[in-house]
Amino acid sequence: MNTKLNKSDWTLLAIIYGVTIFLNIIDYYREGNYLIEYIVDFPLYIIISLSLILFFLHILIPKFLVYKKDYLRFFMYTIAILTLGGSIDNFIGHLTAGKDITKISSIILFLQNGLYNASDMIGLPIGILLVKKLYEGKTELLEVEKKQKENELKLLRSQIDPHFLFNNLNTLDSLIDTQPIKAKEYINRLSLIYRYLIKTKDAEVMELSNEIEFAKNYIFLIKTRFGDDYEFTIKENITLKDKFIPTGAIQALLENVVKHNKSDGISAIKTTITINKGWLIITNSKSKIKSTNESFGTGLDNLKARYKLLSDEKIQIHNMDAKFEVFIPIITLSE
Repeated sequence: MNTKLNKSDWTLLAIIYGVTIFLNIIDYYREGNYLIEYIVDFPLYIIISLSLILFFLHILIPKFLVYKKDYLRFFMYTIAILTLGGSIDNFIGHLTAGKDITKISSIILFLQNGLYNASDMIGLPIGILLVKKLYEGKTELLEVEKKQKENELKLLRSQIDPHFLFNNLNTLDSLIDTQPIKAKEYINRLSLIYRYLIKTKDAEVMELSNEIEFAKNYIFLIKTRFGDDYEFTIKENITLKDKFIPTGAIQALLENVVKHNKSDGISAIKTTITINKGWLIITNSKSKIKSTNESFGTGLDNLKARYKLLSDEKIQIHNMDAKFEVFIPIITLSE
């Protein structure tokens, strides 16, 4: 469950605080409270309540419930934090009401009242927020699962796409008579690609080293078909061991380059695959000539949807005047 507050969450909190303060103003008026209590108590209530809610949503719940599932420590920290926050609010409330704090009869009772006060302060808003988050999370999960099924179907279709096979057979046909040695290499690379696609068709993620080897074979097909129209460079700045990415991700990104960029015959479309800590980056120069080639991959939108199930990180896309850049997160399963 995503515990970060979005725009609608803040709007909901504003409504809750607005209604709560309005009702408290009525109670203060009936009880004849001092003006200083209006000025201090209500802002203080919002500050403490909101601070507790944010602390729970951003620190306590993710750390002790989502990741560690340490319920005992979560309970202990909850009691301590609520007692502290509620006691501070009670203490300042005593001062603004003009009460003598030296006449507090029991510290234990004072802290107990602080716990009750804080529970009352954040119980309703955090309860509503968590229910909202739970509903949104389930809705989003259903949508992502639906897209995932669509992506799997598109990926499977891309692996046996007749256009892909037709184009490669045409290239192979032209090589057989003119460059028979290269034709044999082309057949070998093409068979490795299809073997890999069949082997990995049910895998959510694959080792980055395997995907890079697949990319090298795939680049060979592109270079053979288009000649000097495209240039590719692979920079491995980290070890690829225990690193994973979604199956077919590099294929989709390379297809995206070929689909949207066509060389003018003078300057090649230069593409660099850079592997850094945490990210695989594909950068390509842009062409003003639009290619009419078919796209055989899942596409950037489908790749974004797949990452929603696999990682907390999101794909980054930078579309600049002279180049196009895509950052995809590297998944480390051993962490």
